[in-house]
Amino acid sequence: MEFAVTIPTLLLVLLAVLEVVVVARTQLELVAAAREGARVAATVVDPARAVAAVESALPAIMQHRVRVTVTRPTVVGRQATVTVSLRHRLVTPMLRWLEVDLRGRAVMRVER
Repeated sequence: MEFAVTIPTLLLVLLAVLEVVVVARTQLELVAAAREGARVAATVVDPARAVAAVESALPAIMQHRVRVTVTRPTVVGRQATVTVSLRHRLVTPMLRWLEVDLRGRAVMRVER
């Protein structure tokens, strides 16, 4: 009897841990990609180059699913901001219909 209750509960806990790990990894990838984009935005005037840097920093499966926003003032010393957004679908088969909005943001001072 206890075994019949314990196994499903343990399975649910394992699936929850898996979801947390996958979402956390995806969030870290978005933040790292935003940092790469901010580095480029701080040194290059063309925002398309910052977007390309973000996309190249991401895994191929995520490159076309993200939305990248680049804000870069022309004044040296002001802050260039890169935001990377993604609507992430959960991986657990029972929860595939759920989506989580994830966002990574990085800010760096304009150098040139």
